[in-house]
Amino acid sequence: MTPQSGGDTQAMALVGFSAVATVTLLLCVMTGPDRDDLDEFYTGYGSLSPMRNGLAIAGDYISAATVLGTGGVIALFGYDGTVLALSTALSLMLLMFLLAEPLRNAGRFTMGDALTRRMPQGRGIRITASVVTLAALLPLMLVQLAGTGQLMGFILGFSGESLQTGCIVGVGALMISYAAIGGMKGTALIQILKMVLLLGSGIVVAALVLNRFDWNPGALFDAAAANSGVGDAFLASGLQFSGGASPGLDMITSQLTVVLGGACLPHVTMRMYTASSARQVRRSMSWAVSGVALFVLVITVIGFGATALAGRAAIAQADPRGNTAYLLGTQAAFGPEVSTAETFLFTTVTTAIFLTVLASVAGMILACANSLAHDVFASRVQEMSPRREMVLARLAALAVGVPAIVLATVVQHHSLQPLVTLSFCLGASAIAPALVYSLFWRRYTRTGLLATLIGGSLAVLLLMPGTNLVSGSPVSAFPDADFNWFPFTTTGLLSIPAGFLCGWLGTVASGRARAEEQRRQYEAVEGWILAGAARRRT
Repeated sequence: MTPQSGGDTQAMALVGFSAVATVTLLLCVMTGPDRDDLDEFYTGYGSLSPMRNGLAIAGDYISAATVLGTGGVIALFGYDGTVLALSTALSLMLLMFLLAEPLRNAGRFTMGDALTRRMPQGRGIRITASVVTLAALLPLMLVQLAGTGQLMGFILGFSGESLQTGCIVGVGALMISYAAIGGMKGTALIQILKMVLLLGSGIVVAALVLNRFDWNPGALFDAAAANSGVGDAFLASGLQFSGGASPGLDMITSQLTVVLGGACLPHVTMRMYTASSARQVRRSMSWAVSGVALFVLVITVIGFGATALAGRAAIAQADPRGNTAYLLGTQAAFGPEVSTAETFLFTTVTTAIFLTVLASVAGMILACANSLAHDVFASRVQEMSPRREMVLARLAALAVGVPAIVLATVVQHHSLQPLVTLSFCLGASAIAPALVYSLFWRRYTRTGLLATLIGGSLAVLLLMPGTNLVSGSPVSAFPDADFNWFPFTTTGLLSIPAGFLCGWLGTVASGRARAEEQRRQYEAVEGWILAGAARRRT
């Protein structure tokens, strides 16, 4: 079965998309803040149960780039893709055990709140944190918005550029509405609905794939290797990085970038502030990690199933980066004869992916809008009214969303993998060191924090143009050019140590007196940050 196999499939998909858009927008209107209360808009009063909050965290963490991109890497590169999928789950576990509870205790609404907990005079830090937030999330937004048109065209059977651009604009407008109207609680409910649909449909498809191989995972893996065109290399390490100068080192740094960067992105960490207690944030993260781990199993089975049943060549022909592998694997699992129930299941899968795009970008727009309103504009005024700050947050959602839509229409036909990697590299090289130092290093100074954020970001921005993803290969952003002077897939090999080193050097350069002062200030709030004792929100 293909998306173009008949009008019935396309009509059902269109009905599903329309129903999801209508229901989710109605949910945002019904659950959005009905009065000028910042806690309600930014955190939803922490009213979600641990299970629902955990599903919302998992929903923010699993983006459309994860569903389509990681599924494609598994289908094209086998073992390497599986390691990438496991790294995403490990990243969320790192957040759960190391950062989740201190973040919840230190922060209020945004990452700027958490970073300035120990540094009251921190407007410069807030502005820098807001800039890094935008720099880290805007590329991810572009990738998912730009892919919307191609995804809709693949499913609904059209290829016109004007129709794809119209899909991007329409979906982008919905995302802005979700963020501006629903606030944290509204977007959380959309994330929950997304996870239920995504996991529910994915489990059924994975079961169909395994059933094709008599429930024998070994037979599935062997069939995938046989149909991959590369034989046993499909089940061995290094296939994805075989064209680089140092495949083993490239793979290690890529996984490290995913582990450190994925869970530290601001749209994920903002969900920590919605938990009403330390116990609730721990339980929420347990649900989130369980949901992500289950999804990793599902996407691994579907990815290998796509290669085993459809063939690696067919997947690469449909999309050189494998972004359609999840859908091709779903189609192949049905076999030659497609029943009405299987057509309905395929519609559910496509609707879940459509909802994943909507929910993921809405969460990112909300994180950026909250940071702009709270860290940049509200910090300029000593006592800004809640009404004015909420209006600013909603206008900021529009100010972030509209340029993202415009840029997405411009780059929609280019390779966007460098943008995904850029976001994760910024998370690993700038945000992760800043959070670790701020939450756990007593002598960490304001200069050190600014040096971490700025130095780590600059290292990524300087190194990224020279990586394998930008030039030097047929699937790079500029396949006809070759200025590949840093022959790795990510910048993590140098930029992650640079971020930590800049923080240390900035703190040392501040002098002993300033470091001692920061130690005393940290000890004054240490109980709040590490144990949640007498938690104070500012």
